[in-house]
Amino acid sequence: MDTSAEPLLPDVRVTPPGPRSRALAARLRRVESPDTTYVANDFPVFWERAAGANVWDADGNRYVDLTAAFGVACPGHAHPPVVAALRRQAGFLVHAMGDVHPSELKVQLAEMLAAIAPGALGVSLFGNAGFEAVEAAMKTSAIATGRPGVVAFEGAYHGLGFGALAATWRDDFRAPFRAQLGPHVTHLPFPDPRRRTLGGRDAADEAARALQELDAFLASTEGRRVGAVLVEPIQGRAGIVVPDPSFLPGLREVCTRRGALLICDEILTGLGRTGRWFACDHAGVVPDLLCVGKALGGGLPLSACIGTPEVMAAWGPSRGEARHTTTHLGNPLACAAGLAVLATLRDEGWPDRVAAAGADFGAALAGLAAASGVGDIRGGGLLWGVELVTPAGAPDAARAFAVVRAALRSGILLLADGTERNVLAFTPPFVLAPAQRDAALEVVRQALHTTV
Repeated sequence: MDTSAEPLLPDVRVTPPGPRSRALAARLRRVESPDTTYVANDFPVFWERAAGANVWDADGNRYVDLTAAFGVACPGHAHPPVVAALRRQAGFLVHAMGDVHPSELKVQLAEMLAAIAPGALGVSLFGNAGFEAVEAAMKTSAIATGRPGVVAFEGAYHGLGFGALAATWRDDFRAPFRAQLGPHVTHLPFPDPRRRTLGGRDAADEAARALQELDAFLASTEGRRVGAVLVEPIQGRAGIVVPDPSFLPGLREVCTRRGALLICDEILTGLGRTGRWFACDHAGVVPDLLCVGKALGGGLPLSACIGTPEVMAAWGPSRGEARHTTTHLGNPLACAAGLAVLATLRDEGWPDRVAAAGADFGAALAGLAAASGVGDIRGGGLLWGVELVTPAGAPDAARAFAVVRAALRSGILLLADGTERNVLAFTPPFVLAPAQRDAALEVVRQALHTTV
């Protein structure tokens, strides 16, 4: 069986989902919470193996992956150095006592994160999932400033744990649990370029208005309880929303002047995804706290909140009982994967290579602009969104999902995202070859024409 990462085109042998995927879906329905995995007659397929930018399902179909499995497989699925590191480590130590008797790998990973993080960011607090890094940052800001309040933004997605969920904006996630969420988070407008034409404003005007509203709120009685401003430099699940370049520097200035910490959630945008190590690097902005996850573990659960020494010092030295930890904190297997991922991204020069590949990807996506119902194409690096709208200009979620299903039948893995679920999200593995890209986008183009 070929398990190489050779770039291969789609090979659909059985119309997806095939009989094995359908049988597995039926079994899953009986034993998993019904709200977890979406199951329909034509969805999902069950993965069996993956390599590079390819995925094989349980029925032998081969796909080109435009999702990188939620942005996780940045260097590619089953990247050989990561797999080799996992195999080596599994033979020595799978688990340690991360906040009592840790392994050396935790030290090495924290040192490597300090080396790539911008500015003085250099002290890490580890977790497993991305939302845990966000919650660690929110706790850190409360301890460091003595102020519990947090400003997040409309459209934000920071995860679904109770702390992170309070900062996540979408009501479909929040509504069932609203009575259990802390009241300490205030959501303010994010400068969404889709509102550029409102009142004749351009993107810079939209950013300026958002900053003015933030500044006015922080100056208010309620705002003086705010210890942190939490932001995605590019909003991911909101539909790849890219603010004007002036926005992040403006946030930094307002936070500094008002005495609030700036937290950048780079769980999706970090580790080369936008063509720099971190999206905040494009603006020359150094936050007080930086959250990373997804790609960091190379497929294993791993995240980190990275702060400046001064901010992190607010926790004080351990007295034998950590106030923020998990059983698997600093897990040796995950740390080994993280070290291999970071070394791969550094040694193979992926941030710069993604910048070049992203320009080509954007140019290729521009060919979709003529398709009916494409309202906007936006992004950078290997993070792009194609927004679909009805003839009246309303969000067209039904068509977006129809395109996703049509692409699946042709061997292309694609997701629809956005607050209205009408944005085709492109977050491919960095190793996606030009021939794979072109074949995949041709499938998407055809799907856009056939789903009108």
